[in-house]
Amino acid sequence: MKRLLGGFLLLGIVLGPLACGQKGGDLVIGEYGSLTGPTATFGKSTNKGIALAIRHANEAGGVGGTMLRVVTEDDQGKPEEAATAVNKLVSQDQVIAVLGEVASSNSLAGAPICQKAGVPMISPSSTNEKVTEVGDFIFRVCFIDPFQGAVMAKFAFQSLGLTRVGILRDLRSDYSIGLAGVFRQTFESLGGTICADESYQQGDVDFRAPLTAILATRPQAIFAPGYYTDVGLIARQARDLGITVPLLGGDGWDSPKLTEIGGKAIDGCFFSNHYSSDDQNPVVQEFIANYRSAYDEVPDAIAALGYDAARLLVHVLTVMHTEDPDAFAVLVGGGAGREKRQAAQRKLRDLIASTRDFPGVTGSITLDERRNALKPAVVLKIEDQKYTFVERIAP
Repeated sequence: MKRLLGGFLLLGIVLGPLACGQKGGDLVIGEYGSLTGPTATFGKSTNKGIALAIRHANEAGGVGGTMLRVVTEDDQGKPEEAATAVNKLVSQDQVIAVLGEVASSNSLAGAPICQKAGVPMISPSSTNEKVTEVGDFIFRVCFIDPFQGAVMAKFAFQSLGLTRVGILRDLRSDYSIGLAGVFRQTFESLGGTICADESYQQGDVDFRAPLTAILATRPQAIFAPGYYTDVGLIARQARDLGITVPLLGGDGWDSPKLTEIGGKAIDGCFFSNHYSSDDQNPVVQEFIANYRSAYDEVPDAIAALGYDAARLLVHVLTVMHTEDPDAFAVLVGGGAGREKRQAAQRKLRDLIASTRDFPGVTGSITLDERRNALKPAVVLKIEDQKYTFVERIAP
């Protein structure tokens, strides 16, 4: 009996903080992302940005004196794991909101679970337009692929003066498929020609066959809207085949691993992104300074978007604490009935949806009627394996 009682006592010590977090005392926020797997830098950068925002909020007294705590789940970059992670966050951890994911396929796996449970989900950087179409509890703080794809098509045609471009898309990525489709439609509407449209599947390591097919059509550039792990290899193999034209891409390129994998082969290429560390806006420079102090590195756009998503949520919770303290208390207390908790989460959802001109690191954030962020994009060029600002395009 002593051994049994001792076991229960130890269990109580271990589970005590978790139980307290679920039942009252703090605001529990869920986060899911690819902390391991082929796109691990996305999850790690997002996690660092979120952690920095939450740390700053708690150091300033939290929300009305209530501290915030984040429960983070690793989905390994797999949609099936993303669904499992979000189920846990919603059902077991009883989070008040969810932050994630980066990859659109993973957001599309988690979003229906949040929607069904009535738990607001804010994606920092999933750009496929289908993500927020899942339902009215799903938001994002980044621009969407129809805008990003159009930006790169206009940049290619108008700024670079290109008229013939090949496409190399990832058939296993909703992000890549959507971006390629918009780029093609916009580029052709401007008078350009898509001379080839080839494909691969995420995880492939040999891209010579589709690259050779594109090379035969004499493109002036290749639009490759994949993720950095694949694009780095694509660039190297393209140069080995004698392809000298620039590669063009989207925000899925944004990772220090891109230049590690691609080396000099990726120099001279362009991609669209959410912010530039060259931006002298005081909000941007303060964030970079704080991030460098915390992690001893310059933040990428994925980290900045994670930071913005968390800050936006904290801002909305602060408004809720002031405007509807009873609903806020329900989210903190956790002991209210199901109907009261659902009403409180609906109130939180409504406040997120009303976001206008929020001063984010990645630009002023206004959410439209589809819960997408209206904000500018930047085009960056890779030179000497570093990103340099080229131009900014407004929505």
